[in-house]
Amino acid sequence: MGDESFDWSGFLGRWQQEWVPGEAADGDEEQTAASLGSPGAEETAIAAVEERLGRRLPPSYREFLAVSDGWHVDQMAGVYQLGGAADIDWFGDPHDLTSVYEEFLGDEPRQEDVLLAGMWRRALRLETDSDMSHALLDPGDCDQDGEWALYLYKGWGGELPDRYPSFRAYMEAMYRGFHSARVERADFVNATTRAQDAQVEAARLMVLRGRHKDAMPLLEEAFSFGRPRSATLLNQIRHLLNPRERRDYGFLAADRRYLPEVLPVEAMAPARGEWRLGGDDHWLGMMSARGVDRTTAEALLGAVRSGTHHYAPSGPWGRAVTEARESARWGATDAAWRVLRDALPLWEAPGPLLIAPIGLLADSVLGPLITPERGREILATPRAGETGAVPAPVPDLDPPGLSWLAEPAVSGSPLDGYRCVWVEGIAPDRLPGLIGEEGSVLSTSTDRRDASWRAPRPRERDDLEFWEDRAEVAVGRCAEGWAFAFDGHPGHLNKLFRSPAEAASSSGRAVVVWREPRRSTAGDHPAALHLSVAEQGHELYAFTLRGPEIQFSGALPEGLDPARLFRPEDTETDREVRVLEALHTELGLSLPCFALTRGSLHSFTTRSWTRAPRAGETFAYARLVQRGI
Repeated sequence: MGDESFDWSGFLGRWQQEWVPGEAADGDEEQTAASLGSPGAEETAIAAVEERLGRRLPPSYREFLAVSDGWHVDQMAGVYQLGGAADIDWFGDPHDLTSVYEEFLGDEPRQEDVLLAGMWRRALRLETDSDMSHALLDPGDCDQDGEWALYLYKGWGGELPDRYPSFRAYMEAMYRGFHSARVERADFVNATTRAQDAQVEAARLMVLRGRHKDAMPLLEEAFSFGRPRSATLLNQIRHLLNPRERRDYGFLAADRRYLPEVLPVEAMAPARGEWRLGGDDHWLGMMSARGVDRTTAEALLGAVRSGTHHYAPSGPWGRAVTEARESARWGATDAAWRVLRDALPLWEAPGPLLIAPIGLLADSVLGPLITPERGREILATPRAGETGAVPAPVPDLDPPGLSWLAEPAVSGSPLDGYRCVWVEGIAPDRLPGLIGEEGSVLSTSTDRRDASWRAPRPRERDDLEFWEDRAEVAVGRCAEGWAFAFDGHPGHLNKLFRSPAEAASSSGRAVVVWREPRRSTAGDHPAALHLSVAEQGHELYAFTLRGPEIQFSGALPEGLDPARLFRPEDTETDREVRVLEALHTELGLSLPCFALTRGSLHSFTTRSWTRAPRAGETFAYARLVQRGI
């Protein structure tokens, strides 16, 4: 059955009424403007062609012919003219495209690929004038309503044909393309353009009221018509739904109202090294062509790349951003997000083309906090003075305590060991003075996924001895009042290990944990776990587990005594988890999972975690380097 509710006469009449030739129209198209179609074919003529073809035509094409016996599509569509009932015929695959497509089917082809390979020999050709293009109806690709899929093949494109589920779907797409091709023309204004523009404005207000799901279909339809603003608004929604994807905001970056939000976001891709074509110069040239001052663009690119760019809006929203950044830069990312979430209604749009604070995405500290879930929460929260339902808060991302260190599903990937120093009751920025190498200072906020690999190695610096093991550590603060310095890629826990707990405890308690995973299945390098606790410059107690062996010193508290914690049947992971849980329970230690695995934190280089070999001790240094081929 065809779609009897579809008004072909009204649809084609509107298309005819709105017709404006394209920019490159020649005399023929000017004449075609007088009448895009022809009077409808009589039922007897349609029945006659069906008898000639030996098939009943699909419903929507049959209904079309009854209203217009052929149609001029557009000079931009590849197919220029659709023939009438007397013109159509079987395609016959004159170029043997069947053989070409059958070669790519493979052993287990998809159903859609099988249909496409067989389409060429059974398809019905509709066009009578085209640019090496064909409009082909496939009776073998038929739906429950009897509609045949239409394939638009552009022979000059070298690409797979575009598939439309029916003739009607194809014609509606061509109508939208007709609009898109003329959107820049000042004289192209009609009832459809006015309705689509009104739809864009309605969708914009919906998004500001937290109804982005309702707005997206309206914007997507307007975008298919090429309406101004629709692409910009859609890009912002899609960017927040997938914050790591690159989005292009076109000339919006050059507008002074939007530049502080948009240009840093545009710079994210080249800053991450994802801009291959022409590198920085190409990107800077593209921004200049859009009207952005090159010096401004270059400075922003440098700031985003170095991790020094800070999103700095004004007003109450800007104050909330500053407060959130102060929390996030020390690891309290959940607390930072709660500050931002509470302040979202205070965000003000600098102009009608911005519907969300996308500038957050480029902030060196706050940007990593915007996950797809939080992006959806931003979009679902009314803002810019609009009102609406407030969404349920997204759950916090950081698990409590420390046991997440032993759970790859939480941390994102198995950690290649870890070591950490906690110091009680001090600010994190004091840690370099306690355990840092000489002259060490905190870096700018750095992506933790690669920072610890930059620790200095012997032979890389003249002031390093072979036995030294300096670490590049991430710095932050735990909610319980401990400052921490964390290394996610430590070296080997060997006999020269010297705990930094005593040096770190000059003003209070300090705790050191070092976890080394099993390095060999042969048993010669079993997993190891070290704990040491010091206060006022003196070690209170310590233990080191290596395989089944336990070495300890000092008076171990009952809650941290391995003899009480472990069971005979425990695996290495079980023992690790029991120690981590005990450290959280007994000492209140924790670490921010999100900040350490996906976020951005300050860092510094520590003193060596190993001491110099004593007389008679041997020491070997080896470093494996993977080189490209």
